[in-house]
Amino acid sequence: MNSQSNEQPCVSVSKSNWQTLERFVEIRSSWLTLIGEKLQDEQKQILDYWRVEKADSVVIITMQNDRFLLPKPSYRPGLGRTTLDFPGGRVLPEQTAVNAVPNILKRELGIEESEITSIHPLNQTGWAINSSFSNQTLYGVVAETVSEATVNPEKLTPNIYPTTAIGIDNLLRDLTCLQCRAVLLEWRQNI
Repeated sequence: MNSQSNEQPCVSVSKSNWQTLERFVEIRSSWLTLIGEKLQDEQKQILDYWRVEKADSVVIITMQNDRFLLPKPSYRPGLGRTTLDFPGGRVLPEQTAVNAVPNILKRELGIEESEITSIHPLNQTGWAINSSFSNQTLYGVVAETVSEATVNPEKLTPNIYPTTAIGIDNLLRDLTCLQCRAVLLEWRQNI
């Protein structure tokens, strides 16, 4: 038998013996809920634990005429500076990631739903963003527009990134958002 196999190893997930003893704080806003709890671990140690509950999010790789469409860099309060990012946003509880795409592209790039020719999810279940601290998951989606779609130039980054190997490398150099980079790398791996 060949010792090298293409089969992925099976990961066993067991139920944890951790217990929630008390919720000592809960702060809700329209963006997130901050929760402080006392947890008992498997060794019976009692720990203060903080976590955030947030809506899932979607990052959209948007393409038109063999180039990526990205909004102008925007200010990110967590970093205190502007960054280049793919269009993206929250996925409301009553939505799927694919259903959220048209409204996000309209808001961020001025693209009408009728100008979107295809929407393809890169993952069917969300990827955990920070499973230790947050319940939020990330969906990656690829959206293509008709070649004559009108994109508001005031909303578009002036940099042009073709969907070529060099264009992808340049875009990876300019993206600082790990979520955007992960979605782009996932897409590149599957093309």
